[in-house]
Amino acid sequence: MLAAQYVAGSGIEVATVPPEQPGPGEVRIEVAYVGICGTDLHILAGHMDERVADHGVIGHEVSGRVGALGEGATAWAVGDPVTVMPLRWCGSCPTCRAGHTHICDRLDFVGIDSPGGMQQLWNVPQELLVPLPPTLALRDAALVEPVAVAHHDVARSALSAGERALVVGGGPIGVLIAVVARGQGAQVLLAEPDPYRRSVVAGLGIEVLDPGAADVAATLDGWSEGAGAAVAFEVSGSQPGLDLAVSSLGARGRLVVVGIHAEPRQVDMKRVFWKELQFLGARVYERADFVAAVRLLDEGAIPVDALVSRVDALADAPAAFERLAEGGRVMKVLVDCRSGATS
Repeated sequence: MLAAQYVAGSGIEVATVPPEQPGPGEVRIEVAYVGICGTDLHILAGHMDERVADHGVIGHEVSGRVGALGEGATAWAVGDPVTVMPLRWCGSCPTCRAGHTHICDRLDFVGIDSPGGMQQLWNVPQELLVPLPPTLALRDAALVEPVAVAHHDVARSALSAGERALVVGGGPIGVLIAVVARGQGAQVLLAEPDPYRRSVVAGLGIEVLDPGAADVAATLDGWSEGAGAAVAFEVSGSQPGLDLAVSSLGARGRLVVVGIHAEPRQVDMKRVFWKELQFLGARVYERADFVAAVRLLDEGAIPVDALVSRVDALADAPAAFERLAEGGRVMKVLVDCRSGATS
């Protein structure tokens, strides 16, 4: 079978590897689609070499069907459509004991810290599987994981209907946050410097602005009627994005930090003090977020066609990564793992 592996110092390569039978408590998934996300691009750039094994299989945004069952994997049947919540926690650390298992102190993020799903056949512990309704196309179901991220981000914000929410960053996660927030009744504005991404956002009927424009402050003031945003989602991972998010917030506004900031950032702490702002981290998701994401996709609430820019075959995964890393007129890229799967 084929598998996309990260090769340290080189990038992504597709190799032919022998399939393994599922072990006790494991389910073999016949993988259909895998999404490439920003974290995968960090892997490609070598930013996560301390976590990703050399020649390790990557990929954590997965859809597929159950192909075989290991001993004791009695909760599933061959043919079941599934996705994977790619988190394994220890259950014994202080964070787990406090009930926050999804951010376990020793969390195994599957597809980063352990082998992932960008392969034709993938054996995973049965407890990681999340069922999919038969009405949900497997292509669309590859977006369950990023939709779960967005749902968790919005849940962390405690957003209420009618509140104003600014999303800083118009990549796939930023757009999904905007869509989920709008679906919960918020008044949403998204800030994105890339013209193509702004056009995608505008095409979804979401108000959008260019953060590099001269009149940004006036636009934000007019949008919020002088009150400032109730919530700002910082998704860009950049200093200018953080500055914009903090400056946009009104009294007791909530900043939700979604983007990965690879280095320490400066924050206007006087504004934090003056406006009594709240800062909230939002890292991954909980099981309830995955269940909600499946429901939103099945209901057609997520604009999959607007987000998925292209679908490439597994054999072409290295080129797919490179094209996405180059940017341009692209949002989400999926890898189709179905062709030529063998047992």
